Amino acid sequence: MNADKAPVAPKVFLPRAVIVLSLVSFLNDSASEMITPLLPLFLTATLGAGPMIIGFIEGLAEATASFLKFYSGRLADKGWPAKKLVLSGYSLSNFSRPLIGFALGWPFVLMMRFFDRIGKGIRSSPRDAIISSSTDTANRGKAFGFQRALDNLGAMVGPLLAYILLSYQVQLQQVFFMSVIPGALVLLLLWFGLPASARVQVPKKSMTLPKWSQLDAHFKGLLVASAGLALATAPEVFLILWATDKGLILSFVPLVWAAASTGKALISIPAGQLSDKLGRKPILVLGWSLRVVTLLLLAYYPVSNHLIWVFFLSYSASLGLTEGAERALIGDFAPEDFKASAFGLYHMTNGLFALPGALLFGTVWQWYGGSNAFVMAALLTLSSIVLLSIMTASSKLPTSNGNPK
Repeated sequence: MNADKAPVAPKVFLPRAVIVLSLVSFLNDSASEMITPLLPLFLTATLGAGPMIIGFIEGLAEATASFLKFYSGRLADKGWPAKKLVLSGYSLSNFSRPLIGFALGWPFVLMMRFFDRIGKGIRSSPRDAIISSSTDTANRGKAFGFQRALDNLGAMVGPLLAYILLSYQVQLQQVFFMSVIPGALVLLLLWFGLPASARVQVPKKSMTLPKWSQLDAHFKGLLVASAGLALATAPEVFLILWATDKGLILSFVPLVWAAASTGKALISIPAGQLSDKLGRKPILVLGWSLRVVTLLLLAYYPVSNHLIWVFFLSYSASLGLTEGAERALIGDFAPEDFKASAFGLYHMTNGLFALPGALLFGTVWQWYGGSNAFVMAALLTLSSIVLLSIMTASSKLPTSNGNPK
């Protein structure tokens, strides 16, 4: 044996930073989803808000935070410590979110959701950029699929915890307060588990953002399609209203939410890995098409109790199919020196169009009924598929073996 030969490093499933950030997503969503599926019922039944107010709260919180997603990405690209940005974002969310339990009116809920989403805005782009920088093209879909899977597993655990608490006659507000426990674990894991070396590549030259004409067609196509999808949004909180309108009882709300998150979690990793092999675009088109079909079924198909669960799961599966592929595509085609900014631009685009989208969906629901709102969302989603196809028609997506797809 040659003594001068360097030892071969053992092959690992995924880098430590990816695993830690995925576990953080699991715990954070466990805390968040103890509240989110109950929030529309809390706003309507306890605080007297209507669908338009729910759409306004969800849309405004996401749109405002979206600016920070871009700004935090720029800060990471300029050399700000990515770990500190991620830690501060998760801290703000987990300090503000349980305070919703003190709300006496919807404006206070709006304020707490606003702070929660600001936290998300600070952390999202640096986190995604760390994951992208920690992996190569051949494993990037798997890495983001793994992160989204654990995120969605947390979204399963949170509602189950809420269901258990509600079954013991714990009040909604007290459920909100108890979300502080997994939230505290998030901060401990980040502080002690995420390597201080976790960072994104800092540009060596000019910090000027690339011009639109200099960006890859796939990145531009995803941004435009994402804007259309955000405008077409059918917020999952509205699916809760749809389900209760169709006869789902209150105590089952956390369970159907948990089941939907389980479906997302189960599909995220194989969908991400499939995008590594087949290319990102086929997975995106498949997931978005499934969303169109499900929205039309929600609008027109007669619903029985078991179909409430089926349609809810189908819609969530359509989201889980594309989450990893969308982020992996950004990692593939964003300019290398502006990776965090590219993720920020993607998140900002989603957030900016989420506000008019949520308001539009809530307004159509309130004045013309839920069926028409779902049809509108389906048509807008179909338009996004067409836009992506047109903008990337002359380009090919690489797969892990270098073959275009």
